[in-house]
Amino acid sequence: MLRLSPFTLHQPKTLDEATQLLAQHAPDVRVISGGTDLLPNMKLAQTKVTHLVSAKFLEELHGIERTETHVRIGAATGLKTLAEDPDVLELLPALAYAASRIASPQIRNMGTLGGNISLDTRCRYINQSELWREALGGCLKSHGTECHVVPGGQGCVAALSADTVPSLIAYGAVVELASDKGLRRAPVSELFQQDGTWHVRIAREELLVAVEIPIPSPQTRVAYRKWAVRQSIDFPLVSVAVRLDVADGVLAGGSVVVGALGPRPRVLTLERLVGSTLDEKLAQALGQMVYDRARPLPNIPYDAEYRRERMVVEVRRAVRSLVGLPERPLTPQA
Repeated sequence: MLRLSPFTLHQPKTLDEATQLLAQHAPDVRVISGGTDLLPNMKLAQTKVTHLVSAKFLEELHGIERTETHVRIGAATGLKTLAEDPDVLELLPALAYAASRIASPQIRNMGTLGGNISLDTRCRYINQSELWREALGGCLKSHGTECHVVPGGQGCVAALSADTVPSLIAYGAVVELASDKGLRRAPVSELFQQDGTWHVRIAREELLVAVEIPIPSPQTRVAYRKWAVRQSIDFPLVSVAVRLDVADGVLAGGSVVVGALGPRPRVLTLERLVGSTLDEKLAQALGQMVYDRARPLPNIPYDAEYRRERMVVEVRRAVRSLVGLPERPLTPQA
């Protein structure tokens, strides 16, 4: 049986109190809300801290608010709430769908948007028991000096597997972070770095307060696609969000955001395809672009080359769903 090491749970009632606690105990501290990722990692001794700061009583971190220009979502808002909220379903359907595909109903009842954004990176060599990792000799993320995915590699390439992040980037979301020094804002697209040991640019003493998403224009279309072996529980083996900006019936811009590759999502812009008609040729072109520029690594289970082929299929399916084309059967040319 895996047991939690002893820790102190702090339950602040105000944002100021919470940021003071984080500053006081950093770096030996984490924020906890649902705990669906943090607590298992603590049991596996992947995360070793002795102080947890609860977000339960922090009003600023809860709820969904719609304004004329933005949707503001508190970081402690539950994934089930996010997937079912009428405003999110109407204005940000790709985000609602991404939230609905996370894990199982039980986990979505506990997990939060902030927790999913802050989800620790995953790798077949780190997400094991401490005894297993010691037998292997560790890795760059676990008391070792070697990357088993990229031999000779100088940085950890564990994969970010957060379902909501590709959609948030595609929608142009911005996060609000609080510390004892004040508030700062950062685009979600700039929140991640290419270091799997600490991939998210949130300092130990910072608290993720909320996510603010501009309401898309009627000419902006976003879709999220995820592939995993099972329909529930599993982290994505392939995850893509496609954004198409349309003007006068042709492509005016957009992006493809690919997750589950490494510590940072890959964002591909569509400038070269501006002016393209919204048809099957566009779906094929985006699929080929992703195949050429986003290569999966053997850092998570399943064959990397198959994941590359499947990534192309999911991008093409996302485009077809956005331009009103029927979904095609799964074949090498899908």
